Amino acid sequence: MRPNVIIYSLAIIALAYCIAVSGSGCAQIGIPTGGPKDTLPPKLVKASPELYALNFNSNRITLTFDEYVDIQDVQNNVLVSPFPRINPAIEFKLKTVTVKLKDTLKPNTTYSINFGNAIRDVNEGNPYKNFTYVFSTGNHIDSMIITGKVIIAETGKADSTLMALLYRNTNDSAVKKNRPDYMAKLTGDGRFTFTNLAPGLYKIYALKDGDGSKTYNARTEVFAFADSAVRVSETATPITLYAYAEVKDTRGQTGTLPAKVTPVKKLTYTTPVVSQNQELPDDLELNFNKPLKKFDPSKIRITDTSYNTISPVYIKTDSSRKKVLIAVKWQEDMHYRLIIDPASVADSLGNSLTRTDTIRFSTKRETEYGNVVLRFTNLDLAKNPVLQFIQGDDVKGSYPLSSTTWSKKLFKPGDYEVRILFDSNNNGTWDPGNYTKKIQPEKVMALPQRLSIRANWDNERDIAL
Repeated sequence: MRPNVIIYSLAIIALAYCIAVSGSGCAQIGIPTGGPKDTLPPKLVKASPELYALNFNSNRITLTFDEYVDIQDVQNNVLVSPFPRINPAIEFKLKTVTVKLKDTLKPNTTYSINFGNAIRDVNEGNPYKNFTYVFSTGNHIDSMIITGKVIIAETGKADSTLMALLYRNTNDSAVKKNRPDYMAKLTGDGRFTFTNLAPGLYKIYALKDGDGSKTYNARTEVFAFADSAVRVSETATPITLYAYAEVKDTRGQTGTLPAKVTPVKKLTYTTPVVSQNQELPDDLELNFNKPLKKFDPSKIRITDTSYNTISPVYIKTDSSRKKVLIAVKWQEDMHYRLIIDPASVADSLGNSLTRTDTIRFSTKRETEYGNVVLRFTNLDLAKNPVLQFIQGDDVKGSYPLSSTTWSKKLFKPGDYEVRILFDSNNNGTWDPGNYTKKIQPEKVMALPQRLSIRANWDNERDIAL
């Protein structure tokens, strides 16, 4: 029994005695405050069979601790290696945790059961972090270790929801057909460790398992692979894996069907300049509700306030044919007119605009933007680096680098993540990998510090990669 519980019980007994003797409570008897909070995790006092047992032939493991324990979230916490066909049953009662093995154990194999944060004390919930019970069905404990890190190739960041997978079967198809022999969780910075391995060749992967099969069976699953088998030995070097999804998963995150939308028969559009000033470095956008079958840019004009046509103007549609982009060398703090003739556009049903639209808008001032100068060291220009500015999940700017110094005027103020995409095929965008063709994804380096760009300011920084 804990000391605090004993003190509390003695106080109650003393109070009851005083009432029995005097008919009233004793003077100045109070309930103790409980003392300092317990922050210590449970401690293992006995294991049967013992920890690191050899020639193990039991189907039951009993772990006894120094205090009452609880087991939480076994499915997400407990990891058995080698990975079993049937998971063990784990039960607890008072100070004891019992593991019932339901899978046939392989001969001459070292096993480990990592409990993660599952084992906790009853009173305060202090976890016995990453307690691992190890045993061997042979006459020695394998002690080889391999470590590594998983990086999301497109962002240069870690994702701890992936798992690292290790296979003794070095056939390329094993990861698609069979469960792994070993699994390891990733830490917050993407690192993993496999312990108690036998020396030899292994195939190593990482996976965000979409269907719980523990196999790579969908191109939408986030996946990573090493180029060749890894030799596990005392001198094994850490492995870095770059994860990607070959095809983006476009399904809704909530799993619910989208609300039914009543189609609009007429052709309509929206444009940001209705509610805000036009950005000086950007094209003016017209976003239509339907793809355009007919598009005549000659019937769309940009004029000044006297309706004099501005030139040159470059007008085009994007690949969806729902967005029209109008490129002009905008003058700062100037008033413009956008005039759209109804005959300029029509959808596949022949619907066009009902009338000529004239939209009045203004541009921003140059003082509302910042100037940016970045100077890089250790930048390999032979790898076709592309500078990317990120806000949230969106790439706000992408600029191929041909020099170790990059500058730009009229940059929108704000806080940005900065990344370097190494564009191996030089097409200006990030490309995923392909396991069938053994093509690794293009890699992105995420710079550790964000870039805060202030308006009307020269924003300069030296960046060492």
